[in-house]
Amino acid sequence: MKITFLGTGTSIGVPIIGCQCEVCTSSDPRDRRLRASAFFEEGDTRLLLDCGPDFREQMLRIGMRNPLDAVLITHEHYDHVGGIDDLRPFTFDRTLPLYADDYACEHLRQRLPYCLVRNSYPGVPKLELHEIKEGDRMQFGSLSVTALRVMHGKLPILGYRIGDVAYLTDMTGLFDSSLPLLQGIRLLIVGALRHTPHLTHQTVEQAIAFSQSLGTVPTYFIHMSHHLGLHAVEEEKLPEGFHYAYDGLVLEV
Repeated sequence: MKITFLGTGTSIGVPIIGCQCEVCTSSDPRDRRLRASAFFEEGDTRLLLDCGPDFREQMLRIGMRNPLDAVLITHEHYDHVGGIDDLRPFTFDRTLPLYADDYACEHLRQRLPYCLVRNSYPGVPKLELHEIKEGDRMQFGSLSVTALRVMHGKLPILGYRIGDVAYLTDMTGLFDSSLPLLQGIRLLIVGALRHTPHLTHQTVEQAIAFSQSLGTVPTYFIHMSHHLGLHAVEEEKLPEGFHYAYDGLVLEV
């Protein structure tokens, strides 16, 4: 399975417009972070994890020409769903399924009534919304997907296990009922906003502790803000087996 990190930044992205900090003015491409999203593929199966406002640019960057099999939505916040209208090129000759929990589905129907109705007009993306919940298992070609339940501050959202990889963005805690669903994972991708505490996101130190509670699991951090610091500097401080992901990073699992 190949994983491409399309975006590894927080809701406002990095650099922040007008900010003159050392991260936002860095010339290191690893410090330029689009909104968080990832692309999983194995053989002819291709899954998109979240579809934020940078989706169009992300697809152009990787030169995407192949069809998508499904889009997995973690939650309805704009930085994770703001690019759904740009799914149009992937629905010219097919209907594309989107998977999300009931709360996210409700909000998506309110925000995108023109393309999530029974009789939409020509030219809009042809999408089919599927409500899922914790523990639901789906099969896309050779890729097995299980929905997990995590907390984003006080908001329950979804994480996903795809094969032996867990993708848990915007997380402050994992439901006890989802912990068994992580047994045997070989790679953890998890949010780590910055070093100082935040109400709705893990710090780097909290994310490290969470990973270590699962055992020895190679871990890549995502959803990082400019407050984290320079990639080249911060990467050197991490324990063995931990890494900061960056836009365009490709992993083979």
